[in-house]
Amino acid sequence: MKLKSLVGTAIFLAMPFSAAFAGDAVLNSGDTAWMIVSTALVMMMTPAGLALFYGGMSRYKNLLNTFAMTFVAYCLSSVIWMMWGYSLSFGTDIGGLIGGLGNVFMMGIEVNSLSGTIPTYVFALFQMTFACITVALVLGSIVDRMKFSSWIVFTVLWVTFVYCPIAHWVWGGGWMATMGALDFAGGTVVHINAGVGGMVLSLILGKRIGYGKEPMFPSSITLTALGAALLWFGWFGFNAGSQLAADGIAGSAFLVTNTSASIAGLSWMSAEWIHNKRPTVLGLASGIVAGLVAITPAAGFVNLPASLVIGLVAGLLGFFCVAVVKQKIGYDDSLDAFGVHGMCGTWGALATGIFANPAVNAGKAGLLYGNPNQLWIQIISIVATAGFTAVGTVIVVYVTKMLTKGLRVEKDDEIQGLDSSIHGERAFEIE
Repeated sequence: MKLKSLVGTAIFLAMPFSAAFAGDAVLNSGDTAWMIVSTALVMMMTPAGLALFYGGMSRYKNLLNTFAMTFVAYCLSSVIWMMWGYSLSFGTDIGGLIGGLGNVFMMGIEVNSLSGTIPTYVFALFQMTFACITVALVLGSIVDRMKFSSWIVFTVLWVTFVYCPIAHWVWGGGWMATMGALDFAGGTVVHINAGVGGMVLSLILGKRIGYGKEPMFPSSITLTALGAALLWFGWFGFNAGSQLAADGIAGSAFLVTNTSASIAGLSWMSAEWIHNKRPTVLGLASGIVAGLVAITPAAGFVNLPASLVIGLVAGLLGFFCVAVVKQKIGYDDSLDAFGVHGMCGTWGALATGIFANPAVNAGKAGLLYGNPNQLWIQIISIVATAGFTAVGTVIVVYVTKMLTKGLRVEKDDEIQGLDSSIHGERAFEIE
C-alpha cells in the first residue's frame, strides 16, 4: 500500500509538468486576472475617455451627438465582433487575407477554451475593445455634419470590411504577420487605419458650414482634459495588456507607455508655447494622446530611452500636423484624428522598425540593433494599411451613401446643431 501511495503521488506531481512538456495549454490565473482588468481598462477608453475627449472638443450644439455616435459605435462593434468580427479576424487563415467563418457567433469556442494561458472568451473580449475604439476614432474627423443613421451603417460596414481584414493580416496570422511586421498594440491596425479612414470620410463629406470663416470653439476643454486622463489610464491596459500575460514585457510596455505620453505632452506644449506664445490645456492633452498613439506599436519592443525619443517626436509631429499642415492645406479634420492618430501612428510604426530591441523582446530587432530589414517591413505594412483603408473606406462610404440616401445632415440641422435637430436634447442650458 505504501509503495502504491508513493507511485500515485509521483504520478500526480508529474502530471502538470508532463502536460506542459507536451505543449498542452494550461490556464494561468494571474494572466487571466490581468487580462480581465486590461479588457475593462480598454473598454473604458471608448464610451468614457474618447466620448469626453471628443465631446469636449466639439461645439456645444453637437456635444451630445458626439457622445451618441461614440456610444453607438461601441455598441454596434461589440455585437458585430461576437457575431462575425472575431471569426473574420482570428479564424482559420484563408490565403493570408482573412479569417474563416468557423467561429461566427463564437461557435466552436467553449467556456474552457484557451488562447495561450487565458480563456478564449477573455481574449475575444480584449480584441473586441480594439475594434470598438478604432471605428470610434474615425468619428473625430467628421463630427458636426454626418447623419446619425449613416454613421450606424458606416460603422457596421467599416468594421466588417476594413478593420477585420487588417486585424487578421497583423494579429490573426495573415500575410503581414508572416512577413514579420511588428505592431504590438495597434499602430497600423488601430491608429493608421482610423486616421486614414477618418480623413477619407471627411474629404467626401466636405467641410463644415463656416469652416475657416467663423470661430468653432470647443464646448468644454474641461471635458476634453478629463477624457485625455481617462484615455491615458485606459491605455495601460491597451498596451501592457497586449502582451496577453502578466510578465516583464507587460511591465516594460507599461513603463514606456507612460514615459512616451509624458514627454509628448511636454514637447507639444513647448512647441505651442513657442509658436502661439501660450501653452493651452488642449495642446497638453493632445500631446499626451499623440505620445500614447506613437508608442502603441512599439510598446512591447523598445526600452526607456527609445520611448523618450518616440514621445518627443510625436508631440512635435502632432503639433506640426494640426497647427501648420492642416491650416496650409485647409482640410476639415474636425478633431484632428488624422493628424494625431494617422500621422503619429505612422511615426510609431516606423520607430518600431528603428528601435525594436531584442533585450526587451527576444528575436525582435530593429535598424539600430542590426536588422535594417525590419524598417523596410514596417514601411510596407504602413503603405499597405493606408492604401487598403483608403480604398476600402471609399467603397464603404459610397455604399453607405446609397443605403441611407445621403451622408450629410441638412443645412438647417447643421446650423441649428445636431443635439437638438437629431436627438431633441441639449447638453447645456444656455439663456
